[in-house]
Amino acid sequence: MTIADNKKVNPIEKAKAQKHPLLLKQELDNFAQMGWEAMDEFERDHGLKWLGFFYRPVTPGKFMLRMRIPNGILTSSQLRVLAEIVQRYTQAAGFQQEGNADITTRQNFQLRGIQIEDIAEIINRMRQVGLTSVQSGMDNVRNITGSPVAGIDADELIDTTEIVRQLQDVITNNGDGNFDLSNLPRKFNIAVAGCRDNSVHAEINDIAFIPAYKDGKLGFNVIVGGFFSAKRCAAAIPLDAWVEPGEVVPLSLAILMVFRDHGQRANRQKTRLMYLIEEWGLEKFRTQVETQLGYPLQKAAPKDEIIWEKRDHIGVYAQKQPGLNYVGLHVPIGRLYASDMFEVSRLAEVYGNGEIRLTVEQNLIIPNVPDSRLEALLNEPLVQERFPIAPKPLQRALVSCTGAEFCNFAIIETKNRALAMIKELEAELEMPRPVRVHWTGCPNSCGQPQVADIGLMGTKARKNGQMVEAVDLYMGGKVGKDAHLGSCVMEKIPCDDLKPILRELLIEHFAARPRQVAMVSA
Repeated sequence: MTIADNKKVNPIEKAKAQKHPLLLKQELDNFAQMGWEAMDEFERDHGLKWLGFFYRPVTPGKFMLRMRIPNGILTSSQLRVLAEIVQRYTQAAGFQQEGNADITTRQNFQLRGIQIEDIAEIINRMRQVGLTSVQSGMDNVRNITGSPVAGIDADELIDTTEIVRQLQDVITNNGDGNFDLSNLPRKFNIAVAGCRDNSVHAEINDIAFIPAYKDGKLGFNVIVGGFFSAKRCAAAIPLDAWVEPGEVVPLSLAILMVFRDHGQRANRQKTRLMYLIEEWGLEKFRTQVETQLGYPLQKAAPKDEIIWEKRDHIGVYAQKQPGLNYVGLHVPIGRLYASDMFEVSRLAEVYGNGEIRLTVEQNLIIPNVPDSRLEALLNEPLVQERFPIAPKPLQRALVSCTGAEFCNFAIIETKNRALAMIKELEAELEMPRPVRVHWTGCPNSCGQPQVADIGLMGTKARKNGQMVEAVDLYMGGKVGKDAHLGSCVMEKIPCDDLKPILRELLIEHFAARPRQVAMVSA
């Protein structure tokens, strides 16, 4: 079935057919004059997402900006421009006293509190330093993830930085917008792993490339179809294909075109790639991809090279380059303000080579720090007071989506609650190791609770005759070697009743011990 044959389509598809949303870039000045309230509803609420701007009804009149930062790598100059945008163009919203930016679980930045009048100027400012936000939402390929230490990891197998960059450039037409690849049936995630520890969470991507040796050559095994959604979560399955590094981009494009031309466009709850694979069967899907590609795929290598437990890269680590180090900073719940961003930019320039990297755990890395400058960097106030290299175990592995503070899909507030509750638990418990606790505000699972040791998904529950914010509790998620998704073990726990339950789980399953309370003599 091609796009033309797909007669039964959902309202989003009908609206896209009327006007391609990338064309809205030509109308930004007009939108600025008319104001957000007078805009066409589809164009405001959905269409502008093709340009990277997300209207948020919970903060009326304000938009969220989602970037594209391939492999999570950006320069100090680029981060400084983002800081200037936060400082000049964003406004306080939610519980915040000023505009802010969040690091996402796809090695990306989201900036909040933007007004329609400023979007055109923001796009121009970003373009001047090589940044783009195009095609970062709706029916597009989202930010492409890779190892956060690509090219500098002393133990990496292959540097995937250039592969990821080439993928983004082709998919977005070098940041100008690609009309051929921006009308997918639904969102699409791609990850390219180059290390042994699955730092990209390969199993939750529509396409993931995993390092593997075949006949003595290093390339990638390919898995397909992984996704999270409100109705279903599925781990990616093997395509039974192995490709050389130079084939990653062509194969990705072939899969995207098959999905674009044949994916379902009716019920948006059933339009992800996995549904097409299941409708056809894996063999037919693979054959269609080969036809689009123009040559047969090699069979998968017998085993891949994901053999380590996952690393979080927080701390100080020697690089493959002699005398250089990368320093992983913990950013609590991934949230930064303009002052933080300016300071990170300064630190990257003074102590490194001006590069900054983001991780899927919502933290950041300053690479290329010489041995001679390491001590001075670690004594900087930002590292000592805000973004430490040795956070407490529970805070270290805490991940949270945006939550109801800014997101209209979220059922509960997450970020602020998550950090406050973890701090309370750390005051009561001694933890022998980090425990990955992930919060997500709704079943869309942006916070990825299914990959966590303990995952918390927002819902509602009845307590004392009133509907209150609550969570469903997931356990058993595994990342790194032998990754698999966790499952729901408890439902509808009121958030006010959650802390003692987490306390007991941490003691029973993760060897936490109650802290000894010192006795004060009379």
